[in-house]
Parts: sequence; C-alpha cells; structure tokens
Amino acid sequence: MISLTDSQKIGMGLTGFGVFFLFFGMILFFDKALLAIGNILFVAGLAFVIGLERTFRFFFQKHKMKATSFFLGGVFVVLIGWPIIGVVLEVYGFFLLFRGFFPVVVGFIRRIPVLGSILNLPFISAYVDKAGESNSMV
Repeated sequence: MISLTDSQKIGMGLTGFGVFFLFFGMILFFDKALLAIGNILFVAGLAFVIGLERTFRFFFQKHKMKATSFFLGGVFVVLIGWPIIGVVLEVYGFFLLFRGFFPVVVGFIRRIPVLGSILNLPFISAYVDKAGESNSMV
C-alpha cells in the first residue's frame, strides 16, 4: 500500500473536488463560477500532491511550454468569463501535457474486467490502440 503524507492527502482531496467542480460546471452549461473553482482546486491539488518544485518543473519544461500555455491560458480565459473557449483550450493543453501517461492508463484500464472487454471491441480498439501506442513518455 502506498503511504501518503498529510499534504498529499490534502492534495488528493483538492484534486478530487477540482475534477468534481469541473465536471459539474460542464454539466450545468459551462457555469463560470464552478469551472473557475474547479480549475483553482485542480491546480492547487496537483501542487500539494507532487510538491511546488516538481509542479513547476513539470509545467515549465522546454518541450511542454506549448501545452502549458494552452492549459494555463484556458484557466485564465475561464477566470475572465469565457468558459466554453477556456475549457476547449484547457482540454487541448491537458492532452498535450499528459499524453505521455496515456499508454500507462490504457494498459491499466485494459486489465479491469468489464472496461477491458469494452476497450477490446473492434470499433473501439482501433482508437484505443492509437492512443495507447504513443511513445512520448515524458
């Protein structure tokens, strides 16, 4: 079992609430306030989980500057009041930032009994294989 420090536990809670508020804000027709709260909680939770220094190193690597600018630019656009455009920018930046983790996630999901069989369906497996063969582990 993985041992978490108190700050990492707080970070997991903040990240979870951030994802919840982001999801809830999208369900409620891109509510600006909920999306803004979700963004702030998600970024703060990430900083608590992996630490401030590692968070800055992750976001501000030279080869991730484009992704970071889209993600943080989307957060800023949501905060100033254009939620749909901001969420589109955030999602694009999120996929650019975390694309190296997608093969790991796909491999993990394929081992889950029900989800693995869904991912192996013929019309879904082509897209999942394409996402899972990304070899840009960063």
